[in-house]
Amino acid sequence: MVRYLAGRVLQAFLGLIFITTLVFFLVRLTGDPARILMSDFAPLELREQLAERLGLDRPLYEQYFSYMSGLVRLDLGDSFNGQPVLDILLARLPATASLALAALVVAIILGLPLGILSAVYRGSAIDMFSRSVALFGQSVPAFWLAIMLVLIFAVILRWFPVAYGTGPESYVLPAIAVGWAAVAGIARLVRSSMLDVLSEDYVRTARAKGLSEWVVVNVHALKNASIPLVTMAGIELGLLLGGTVVTETVFAWPGIGLLTIQALQSDDFPVIQAAVFLLAFIFVFVNLVVDVMYAWLDPRIRYA
Repeated sequence: MVRYLAGRVLQAFLGLIFITTLVFFLVRLTGDPARILMSDFAPLELREQLAERLGLDRPLYEQYFSYMSGLVRLDLGDSFNGQPVLDILLARLPATASLALAALVVAIILGLPLGILSAVYRGSAIDMFSRSVALFGQSVPAFWLAIMLVLIFAVILRWFPVAYGTGPESYVLPAIAVGWAAVAGIARLVRSSMLDVLSEDYVRTARAKGLSEWVVVNVHALKNASIPLVTMAGIELGLLLGGTVVTETVFAWPGIGLLTIQALQSDDFPVIQAAVFLLAFIFVFVNLVVDVMYAWLDPRIRYA
């Protein structure tokens, strides 16, 4: 188990280094922040002074090693507007985390029963309906679904607020828009796992003993079919945390996704780098926890 865990931690560490390095160099291809922060008619001397103050006049390798050394000390630097980047991220993180959790709850509440019913009533109208929902969820772009939800339920029917608010009703439309693709994935996975489990001997034995179908399905079969769901839920949570950029923009949700878009528009390199690093760290950490839980639930994984 220790060897397995050490290997996963090493993979996570190398993955974070790769992502951080890639983003560092890519953002510097987006443009010159001095041209955005200053007028086009500003003298060249002022632009050079600004570049020097922001540390952009140094060689690229010096900027890189300075950034990585600061990252080791959890010093993410300052935004180009003078605010500490860490404070900005911590202020936006709760909004993104709460939206991702709400979307995951929506995905499990809808996807789990759809998958179970689809497996139990295989080939029936219920199965066709569940598979159609899964197909719809995997085919519809999140930004289009978000816009349609706003148009129908916020603008026309006025059941929910258009943008971010303080009440729980403001979570409904964004959570559905973000979590709908996860509903499809969970429903398909649960259906596949349940079909495999329902054909096992111990399930037939449970039915032969006269146990009710509800007990057979929800106690005996679902327990063993839930191991892949643990992995899926962890992966989906990581994806939801990093995949709310478009939805946060549509709903004016004050999270890290919207912050990233705003930073890209202003070429605020420190904020872009820190936001991507934080989302990547959360995704890698969640997947690491899922790997450990999976190995704990299924001992065969540790020795594979």
